[in-house]
Amino acid sequence: MQSKLGEFIRAHRERVSPDSVGLPGGGRRRTPGLRREELAQLCDVSPTWLTWLEQGRDVSASGKMLARLAEVLRLSSAERAYLFSLAERLDPHHADDDGGAGEALESMVAAIDAPAYVLDRQWNAVAWNAPAATLFGGWLDVDSEAAVKPNLLRFMFRSAAARGLIVGWEDRAQRLAAEFRADIGKHAGDQALASLIAELSAGSDEFRRLWSLQDVVGREGGLRRFQHPRLGELSFNQVTLHLAKRHDLKLVMLLSASAA
Repeated sequence: MQSKLGEFIRAHRERVSPDSVGLPGGGRRRTPGLRREELAQLCDVSPTWLTWLEQGRDVSASGKMLARLAEVLRLSSAERAYLFSLAERLDPHHADDDGGAGEALESMVAAIDAPAYVLDRQWNAVAWNAPAATLFGGWLDVDSEAAVKPNLLRFMFRSAAARGLIVGWEDRAQRLAAEFRADIGKHAGDQALASLIAELSAGSDEFRRLWSLQDVVGREGGLRRFQHPRLGELSFNQVTLHLAKRHDLKLVMLLSASAA
């Protein structure tokens, strides 16, 4: 039975004219667009492998291979994202091309009247507002244009400021490690994620111990309590949302908790 991935690839293969990819378009063709053999040649794979992929057989497509398919098939950004979603693979070029989303993210977060920040798949903060920078001294009080983005896990496990700021640090640290494992899921082998995990394991006994537990929990909201060095005790309800067009990004908002 043909898989959804195979159906998608075949449909888009049949939409690509041979001359648009530098191939002669003459001769009789049973179907429009590219033949499997031609697409296989352009993607530097065997026709048999491509046939099996379209037929839904048990073959694995790497992120690099899918990226080449997307280029040859002239997929739009939405179509490319859908291709990688069907294949359950991480797009290797995704992080390099945000489609100009940086300024839009900053404007969106700045408009929120509460501490708010956006995390990427590695839990680097890629955008945050002034209230968040004020709350998270030692993490977000940095230049937003810095080459190295502030990372939530590095702050949690490597910064003394986090232990003083976050009420119930031990419980929160355990939950964060389990949430991170659940969040990265099948992408755990990605080079950037693997390097981050190795770094944290080498630099934090607590992270290494918690990571070895293999705990997995969903990333949820709820009450977050802080003991701020200047503002005193603060309580917020955390709300986390995934962005519709960038599923690797999460918007985290800390809304003021009502007094009991």
